[in-house]
Amino acid sequence: MRANYLNKHLKRLIIIALSILLMSPSFGSLFIYASFKINQKEIAKTICVQRKQAFNSCNGRCELQKSIKKYSDNERKMQDSLKDKLELVYVQNTAEITFSAIPVMESKNNTTILFEKKPIGASNLTFHPPLCTV
Repeated sequence: MRANYLNKHLKRLIIIALSILLMSPSFGSLFIYASFKINQKEIAKTICVQRKQAFNSCNGRCELQKSIKKYSDNERKMQDSLKDKLELVYVQNTAEITFSAIPVMESKNNTTILFEKKPIGASNLTFHPPLCTV
């Protein structure tokens, strides 16, 4: 009973960990922004290009833009390399399919029984859509 309980919670923990790992790349720019906000005063004092100006309105945002641009460029490069690898896999796994003809077998049953009797009646009505009254 206790092993079943531990097994159930271990599966949940693994599912949560894998979900976080799968979703973490989409939160990359959010992590960069959070890191920037935490260290913004230090970045504005030490790294910012406009740090020596008297009325500095940048407050380190130039470094934030550089970091986000660098992250997006790296993300684009990774996506391109993954596309190349996927295309390579598709090329390697080509399968050759051969088709063969199946001989047609004719039925020996008499199928003309349906057409021996004359029709009982015919309908003169044809289908038409309902009329709209406006």
